[in-house]
Amino acid sequence: MRFLSGVLLVFLLSSCVGRVATPAIEEEITVIDDPLRVRAREIASSLDDRLLASQILISGIDEDKSISVKMTELFTALPTGGIMLFRYNLNTDNDTIQALLAQIKKLIKSESNITPFIAVDHEGGTVNRFRRGVADLPSASTYYGRIAQGRVKTLVLIEADSLKAGRVIFNLGINMNFAPVAEYLFDGNYKFLSRRSYGPDPFFTAQAAEAFIRGMKQAGVLCVVKHFPASAGPDPHRSPSVLDMDRAALDKLVSPFAFLIKNGARAIMAAHTLAPAIDDKIASLSPAAMGNWLRGDLGFDGIILSDDFIMAAAGNTPPEEAAVLSIAAGSDMILVWPDNLPKTHQAIINALKDGRLSRLRLQDAAQRVIYEKLRMGLIDGE
Repeated sequence: MRFLSGVLLVFLLSSCVGRVATPAIEEEITVIDDPLRVRAREIASSLDDRLLASQILISGIDEDKSISVKMTELFTALPTGGIMLFRYNLNTDNDTIQALLAQIKKLIKSESNITPFIAVDHEGGTVNRFRRGVADLPSASTYYGRIAQGRVKTLVLIEADSLKAGRVIFNLGINMNFAPVAEYLFDGNYKFLSRRSYGPDPFFTAQAAEAFIRGMKQAGVLCVVKHFPASAGPDPHRSPSVLDMDRAALDKLVSPFAFLIKNGARAIMAAHTLAPAIDDKIASLSPAAMGNWLRGDLGFDGIILSDDFIMAAAGNTPPEEAAVLSIAAGSDMILVWPDNLPKTHQAIINALKDGRLSRLRLQDAAQRVIYEKLRMGLIDGE
């Protein structure tokens, strides 16, 4: 109803504008920049190359109880903009998880004065990194099966479940969730996402993803919508992902993303998917996909994260070089593993020095990251 009301409102406003007399003298319009964006740009421009390159990286960690000497040394040298967690990091009691994450946040903040994102994949169902009973969520497909009981009722349930789980993970110290999946099911992604998608209805998928995001946002957790433009094939972790369709079909495919962007989505994950109608590069390496399509056509101004570059669909480019190409193409954050963190960071520094990556592009990426952190209150004094 809210979407239809918005359309009606635009129509009514347009009709009214046609009947309003145009002033004889045009008044100068002063555009007031968002103070948080101004502050984000100031912080990003003040960072040296080491901190600037660190701020756009999200690294895994090896520990599950307390941070090791190795990780301490790594994050002291390279205080990343985020940390991503997996089952082996979270297979312990909640108090231990809280203590570990507080330790990591304190360490990284002491080096950069910026609190990191602490991220996890928590879609629900099979994509759940926590022990049973901790922040449990049904799979997305479960909700599609409930539509017969009432669409509105189902959407309310999604938001309530998301809020409940979001409060639990936020209290553990997590502030970013690599979810929800905003891809509706079609022949190309069914094998990969049959349980992880909200079903074959594009509009319900968009509404359901929006409800999930609302719940997490109320809990203080930033959602990363995935995987733009869509997945294809049995599993991009093990095989290529190719969307062999024309632009009109692709535009329909990304319609849930377009809906979510208009309704306030702040972070989107770019997939290692090739869409030949758009570019001959996979989306996570494509200026046409991330810049012209996602930012230009769809109007997205939040954080673009690349998916993991060790996936088979990413191709054979070394992960550290793929990271440089992805940032240059328009992504703002790169997922890396601890062993690849120094190489990836150094690759970014080298690219800055030899001109393959401009400092302005790196600052733009960092300021988008910092802006969201300012909005979430993760930077002191703001």
